[in-house]
Amino acid sequence: MILYFVTIVLLLALAPILLSFIKAVKMWLLYKRPVSLLQGYRDFSKLLGKETVLSREASVMTRVAPFLVLAPLLIVLFYLPPAVKGAYYVSFVDAFTITGLLALSTFFLMLLGLDSASSFGGMGSSREAFISALVEPAMVLTIFSVSMMAGDLGVGQAGVNLAQHFPREHMASYLFAAISFFILLIAENGRIPVDNPETHLELTMVHEAMILDITGIYLAIIETAASVKFVIFASLFATLFLPFGMEAAWPLALLIFVGKLFAVALAVALIEVNTAKLRLFKVPDLLGIAIVFAFLSLITFYVLGA
Repeated sequence: MILYFVTIVLLLALAPILLSFIKAVKMWLLYKRPVSLLQGYRDFSKLLGKETVLSREASVMTRVAPFLVLAPLLIVLFYLPPAVKGAYYVSFVDAFTITGLLALSTFFLMLLGLDSASSFGGMGSSREAFISALVEPAMVLTIFSVSMMAGDLGVGQAGVNLAQHFPREHMASYLFAAISFFILLIAENGRIPVDNPETHLELTMVHEAMILDITGIYLAIIETAASVKFVIFASLFATLFLPFGMEAAWPLALLIFVGKLFAVALAVALIEVNTAKLRLFKVPDLLGIAIVFAFLSLITFYVLGA
């Protein structure tokens, strides 16, 4: 139980650092001076010191929604597969529960964008709904496929089974699922080529458009939720698709787990540097690829057994 809570605290502590790491790698590759890995913490403390200004059109939803955006993500942290052998984990939570909690967080974020009654907020919310409608079925299919290969529909138990008995006989299905999930990781976290978290241009904004009208502690909570969401997806990818290192002694296992999280962040940074942002109506093509790979994973597993 102690290792269970240590892992959760570690993920919360690493969440802002991973996003700062992505930004630092991108700046280094572009021959700029990299930001500090602690920049996320500095931004958080700066936002806490700013005055909270709300739109005159905003209702109580603007005051409540940031907490409702963060709360489902914090719950998902308790349902993730273990990073260390022998650590406690919740074994009965399946793909529908995790996807549903993530969708609930996105739903309240869209409400936040709509509540300010600004054109930008409504635009961002509609775009987010458009993207989420394509992401969620693909995510359910992908996690379900991996769970079937692991022999258990529970995501936590699936991670443990994969670490103990890697499904080499189903390598083709496994690779298809990994490709699909990585595309979903990029899309759900608003990274290039789906969205650009560092721009405020009208033609390209999705996530940023929904939070333009909030500041202070509310913006700090939303930024925290964004970092927690990324660490959730990175952790799922590390435990389900890079299932090694769990059998080591717990200090080494935690170190390997952290290394896998940074490897995922590095891959995201490299893709962002070498890829241009897609036009909004080209995004379904990319997410369609994720859905196709998720279906291929299931079909290959059931029909060919590969």
